[in-house]
Amino acid sequence: MKDPMVLSDAQQVIGRRWSEGQTQEQERILGLARDTLDFISATGQWYSFLDFREGQEVRSSTVTPEECAPELRELLSKTERFFKALLDDPTSAGEQDAIRAILDALRFIPSTCQYESLAGFIQRVESNAPPMVVAAFETSAQADSWLRSHPSPPVFADVLIGDRYHDVVYDRESNFRRLPWNRDLERYLGWLEVNDPPVASASFATREEAQAWLREQSHPPLRAWVLIAGEFHLAVYHPNVNHRALYPLSMALRDA
Repeated sequence: MKDPMVLSDAQQVIGRRWSEGQTQEQERILGLARDTLDFISATGQWYSFLDFREGQEVRSSTVTPEECAPELRELLSKTERFFKALLDDPTSAGEQDAIRAILDALRFIPSTCQYESLAGFIQRVESNAPPMVVAAFETSAQADSWLRSHPSPPVFADVLIGDRYHDVVYDRESNFRRLPWNRDLERYLGWLEVNDPPVASASFATREEAQAWLREQSHPPLRAWVLIAGEFHLAVYHPNVNHRALYPLSMALRDA
């Protein structure tokens, strides 16, 4: 596997240009570059992105019609121009490789027609929704079967197994595949408790009642606080995999 740290280096380039006094336009440009890099990682497209950078034709399973997402298309163009100008900026000495990675990421979206998927991901980010997942399974056996048979697993992405988050670990050269458990959800709940303190939108006597309520929602929110027997839970909807879940706040990892 070629070094995926190039995406981390690219994020650092963005972070060094982020400032409290920046214009709204620069915030939008830097924010889109950041979100595009995160989108590639969260959707497990590292190898597709790597192939794209090496000049291979890459196809996406999600195709957006040309007339869709005109605002995003325009902002992608502005963002590409911004980072192209940075390549020749003397203040960018030593950052050229990371800047080229950002430019390639911005070009990867139109080349694979993923405007709408990126727009949906950005909506999740702006809503402070839970970490994205690319698949959901009831049992480990189902998840393992999926991983074994997948022609190109979404490396670095998250999947749900019985409502617990797991990493997709995959090395294309050795065909190594694993689904280790991670604590992304627990850390997220701890962060959300501080940044969006719980206020219940609904209250239930039992978990079964809450699950029935969540199933009946025709257009559930990406996240909502609810009370179950006096305990706060986060009701979550993962639209890309049509999965609904209830996570108790007691799972949260909190800073000591």
